[in-house]
Amino acid sequence: MSTERLEIEVGGIPVEIHRKGIRNLHVGVYPPDGRVRVAAPRRMDDEAVRLAIVSRLGWIRRQQREFGRQVRESAREMSTGESHYYRGRRYRLDVVETSGREGVRLVGNSRLEMCVCAGSDVSHRQRLLERWYRDRLRERIPDLLGRWEPIIGESVSECRIKRMKTRWGSCNIEARRIWLNLELIRKPPGCLEYILVHEMVHLLERHHNDRFRQLMDAFLPDWRLRRDELNRAPLAHEDWRY
Repeated sequence: MSTERLEIEVGGIPVEIHRKGIRNLHVGVYPPDGRVRVAAPRRMDDEAVRLAIVSRLGWIRRQQREFGRQVRESAREMSTGESHYYRGRRYRLDVVETSGREGVRLVGNSRLEMCVCAGSDVSHRQRLLERWYRDRLRERIPDLLGRWEPIIGESVSECRIKRMKTRWGSCNIEARRIWLNLELIRKPPGCLEYILVHEMVHLLERHHNDRFRQLMDAFLPDWRLRRDELNRAPLAHEDWRY
């Protein structure tokens, strides 16, 4: 699908406009600094797009303030003494060189031990930790689906994991497939459950409208508190390129 790109300024905020062969206008605010990107139907003229952005300026500025308040981790060097998060708790990394099997494990309530071969570089250690995180997140999914599918009354055909820079999760309604952001395993357990329920509710209601919020209120009454907790949690360091 071809895309026409334009940059404008609305209310002092730079906005990227991408015209596509779509039906509805979509406004997104993206980390780390609140970049604004608009996907607009080709049939909408420039003034209609500008007015649509103006009507959302309050929401845009709130999103940008939220990004500005979030704590951000520095770049990880994967060395002993660093702090890393798992299920909302902070652990001290302990890198141990070994001639045996490489791996990551929790030691007690405060230490994350990483056994690596001598001479391993940062990228290798990052991949090792990411694989451990992925396995731990994958372990959590069956129990959560087993709990929530009967409550919501919808079944999920597949739940996958990937790194995402702009979303905590997504749902392909037609395929009944849910994607979860790998980063969720680093957040408090209630945040993972909130995102999974959020995406499952999209099987009942596609849009973030009043019905969607009513369903969330019925299934998970404290979902707003969980959302706020997720938004307050430290963001991992990322090379935010698009």
